[in-house]
Amino acid sequence: FSKIIKEITVAVKEGGSDPDSNPRLRLAIANAKGVSMPKDNILRAINKGTEKETANFLETTYEGYISGVAIFVECTTDNIQRTVSNVRSIFNKFGGSLGVNGSLAHIFERKGIFTIPLSQIKNMEEFELEVIDAGAEDIDVDEENGIITINTAMEDFGPMIKKLEALHIEPENAQLQRIPVSTVEVDVETAKKILRVIDLFEEDDDVQNIYHNMSLTDEIMASLES
Repeated sequence: FSKIIKEITVAVKEGGSDPDSNPRLRLAIANAKGVSMPKDNILRAINKGTEKETANFLETTYEGYISGVAIFVECTTDNIQRTVSNVRSIFNKFGGSLGVNGSLAHIFERKGIFTIPLSQIKNMEEFELEVIDAGAEDIDVDEENGIITINTAMEDFGPMIKKLEALHIEPENAQLQRIPVSTVEVDVETAKKILRVIDLFEEDDDVQNIYHNMSLTDEIMASLES
């Protein structure tokens, strides 16, 4: 839960400890509940954010290429030198190159992504009309896994949160993600390399999210699983 705890702490530092008046904290708590984070852990994270001795965190991003694949890294850190060093080390280890901020702006677009348990929806037709009115661009119903996924434009992320709250629906997860506009197909060795890169970034406590534009064909997927 370390990344969620950090998000809660940052939200409290930014907007206070009252979820009713702090939308970012309200969202962080909802996401914590979505992954079954214990209530006591949530309360401790909120309290930690109110303590003066708790470090202030800086949110920063890094972007570049490894083997032709665009890599976008979002970090939250209390030590920028450590974070820069760690990110650069991973890029260098795999023969990649870091670019300037904004260099991948044409590769990724920010979208609001909401996942909602199907069990919370009483009338699907009415629900779809409500969320379309709030800015839903795409609604995907996965009956096998009991999940609905809603995509919105970045500017409709806030209105969608308010709409779901008005409908008394709690998403399992709601966040702004960077979705690739264009993708690149890779061979097996490159796929293995990029998956290893993703693993290393996800192991770093300073890294909150990692995005890429790698596309895996069915053949490559089968090779990776064999």
